[in-house]
Amino acid sequence: MSLTAIPRAVLRLQYQVARIPLQLIDDRVLTRLNEEAPARLFFERSLGMLDATVGSALGDPVLRKQGMTLVDRSDALRRAARLDAAAEDNLKQSEADLEATREKAYQDQREARAEADADKQQARQRAQQRKRAAVENTEKRIAAEKKRADDLAAQRKKSVEAVEKHEEAQIDAAERAQTRAAAAKLDDAAEKRSQAATARGQAETLEDLAEAEKSKRLS
Repeated sequence: MSLTAIPRAVLRLQYQVARIPLQLIDDRVLTRLNEEAPARLFFERSLGMLDATVGSALGDPVLRKQGMTLVDRSDALRRAARLDAAAEDNLKQSEADLEATREKAYQDQREARAEADADKQQARQRAQQRKRAAVENTEKRIAAEKKRADDLAAQRKKSVEAVEKHEEAQIDAAERAQTRAAAAKLDDAAEKRSQAATARGQAETLEDLAEAEKSKRLS
């Protein structure tokens, strides 16, 4: 028996009876789900396609429109769900990007702070090195000046000692010269005394001879 042989009203009634369990599932089970839940959208779209197909087959524009409306609604909700999901993904990505940006900024800040601390540490080390170098240079300069002063003092001491030795030598030479002169004077005086004594002796001898000669003449 073909479909055209069966009154359409009977078929509509049979379809409505057959659709009751599906409607009960939609009303009592799927309505508990979110209207954008994939399972609910799939079921409602399938039910809408079934209504539209049967409505077209039975020449029932109301049932067909009801099915197409349900299909359009399901498609719209599915697109909205996709858009919401995309928006949620974009939001999550934006939040992730923001978090990454914040983390990078924090990391850059930490690196900058660490670099600044390292620069400060290096500056302190360089300052300490310059200070140590200045102290070492000062100590070397003081040591060099002390050595020069010691060398100059030693040279002056040697010069003074040389002058003193020269003066002592001159004094010794003068004293020796004076001693020699005094000795020469003493020798000269002794010689003169000896000559005087000799002369006196000779004079006395001559006087004795003269007295003797005189005595001889008088006798």
